[in-house]
Amino acid sequence: MELPSSDTPLYNHPLPKIEQWLSNLGCQQDDVNLHCWYVERATWTAEICLETEELIVRYLDKGERGKDLIRSFKYSLSREDIESAVFSGP
Repeated sequence: MELPSSDTPLYNHPLPKIEQWLSNLGCQQDDVNLHCWYVERATWTAEICLETEELIVRYLDKGERGKDLIRSFKYSLSREDIESAVFSGP
């Protein structure tokens, strides 16, 4: 399956394409909460959840005093913009 162009808003991607994109980026889908994905990089780990209105990213233990740092991104943003923001880390 070929992904839409990277400047396409995420809301114009069918769910299987979004799942393919996350998988291509090294994310692992949660076995129980299928709308959530996990990604691990050298300096951070995050949970990415595909919610109804937006994509929520929880960088684990990266906030103040070791709390999680949470960011949200509207699906109206392009896949390229979301990828740049999420995968650049906390």
